[in-house]
Amino acid sequence: MMDNAIPPATLVRLKRLATVIGPGLVVMLADTDAGSVITAAQSGAQWGYRLLLLQALLIPLLFMVQELTVRLALGTGKGYGELILQRFGRAIAVLAMTTLVISCFGALITQMSGLAGVGQLFGLQPWQTVTVIGLLIFAMVCTGSYHSVERIAIFLGIFELAFLLVAWKAQPDWAQMGRQLLHIPLHNPGYLYLVAANLGTSVMPWTVFYQQSALIDKGLGLSHLKLARIDTFLGAILCQVITAAVLIATAAAFGHEGAGVPLDSVPQIAQAFTRVLGPDTGRILFAMALSGGALVATIVVCLSAAWALGEVFGMRHTLAQHPREAPWFYGAFGFMLLAGGVLVASGVNLIKLSIATGVINAILLPVVLGLLYWLARKELPQRYQLKGTYAVVIAILFGVTALFGLYAGLAGAWGSP
Repeated sequence: MMDNAIPPATLVRLKRLATVIGPGLVVMLADTDAGSVITAAQSGAQWGYRLLLLQALLIPLLFMVQELTVRLALGTGKGYGELILQRFGRAIAVLAMTTLVISCFGALITQMSGLAGVGQLFGLQPWQTVTVIGLLIFAMVCTGSYHSVERIAIFLGIFELAFLLVAWKAQPDWAQMGRQLLHIPLHNPGYLYLVAANLGTSVMPWTVFYQQSALIDKGLGLSHLKLARIDTFLGAILCQVITAAVLIATAAAFGHEGAGVPLDSVPQIAQAFTRVLGPDTGRILFAMALSGGALVATIVVCLSAAWALGEVFGMRHTLAQHPREAPWFYGAFGFMLLAGGVLVASGVNLIKLSIATGVINAILLPVVLGLLYWLARKELPQRYQLKGTYAVVIAILFGVTALFGLYAGLAGAWGSP
C-alpha cells in the first residue's frame, strides 16, 4: 500500500498549488459572463464559424494581459488603482477609476439582465429575480472572507461547462466550419462590430483591477508567482474554450449558410440548447450555464469597483474587514448592486446593451493596455520588470490589439444600421 502513496514532496506541491489557484480561474470564469455568452451567441448566429478563429487568438492575449497583473500584484503588493495613483497622480487615477466604474456598471447591468432573462424562462418577473440575486450576493460578501467568496465563485462557474456539452451535442458541420474559419470579411461593418464586441468582452478593465486586488487580498507574494501564472494560463484557456463552445452551439443551431439570424432575447439564445437537448433539459442546463458565469461576474465587477474606489481614495478596501470597519467598501459594493437591479427591473434591451458594452471596452483598450504596459515596465522590482524581447513582443501585440479594437469599434458602430 505504501508503494502507491503520493510522495511527500508531491503532496507539498499540490497543497501549494491548491493554495494559489483561484484568482486566475475566478476572473476568467467571470470573463465568460452573460455579455460574453450573448456576444458569442450573436457571432455564431449571424456569422456562423467566421469568428471562431478569433476565440483561439485571444488566448495568448488574455494570458499576457492578466500575467502582467499577476506580476504587479505579487511584485508590488499594491492594487492597480494604487499604482496608477502613485505613478501618474490623482487626476489620472480618478480618470482610470471612472473608466473602470463605467465599465463595471455596464457589465453589471449585463449580468443582471442575463439573470433576469433566465428568470423569465421560469415565469419570474425581472424585479423578482434581481432582488433575490442582489440580496443573496450582498449577504454572501458581507459574511465571508475572500477565500469563501472565491470558493463560491468557482463553484458557480463550474456550471458554465454545460456549454461544452451543448457544443458537442450540436454536431457542428465540420465542412462548413472549415469553409468559414478563414473567411474574415473585415470590410463588413456588422462583422467589425462583433469583432470589437468579442475583444471587449474578453479584455476588460475590471478583469485587470480584480485579479490584481484579489491576489493581494488573498495574501500571496512573489514566491507564488509561478503557480499564479499557471492559474492564469489555465483560466485563459478555459475562458476561450467556453466562449468558443457557445459560438459553435449557436452556429450549429442558427448559423447555416447565409442565414445571418439576429438574436433579440435570452430565451431565443436558449433555443440552441433546447434544440439539442430537448425543451426541459436544454432550458435547465442553459439556465445553469448562463447563471454560473453571470453570478461570478456580478461578484467580480462589484468587488473590482469597490476595491478601485478604496485604492484611489485611501479607504479600507478588503474582505478581511467587517462591514463596520470598511463601510465605504461594502457600501460601494451594495450601491452597485442596487443601482444595477433598479435599472434592469425598469426594462433594458439585453442583447444590444451587452454587445454595446463590449464595443465600448474595445474602444477603451488603448488606455487599459497602455497603462498596464507602462506600470509593468516602471513599477516592478528589476528582476520582474517587463523588458527585453518579451517587452517588444508585448508592445507590438498590445499596440496592434488596441488600435484594431479602436478601429473595429468605431468603424462597426459608424457603419452599422
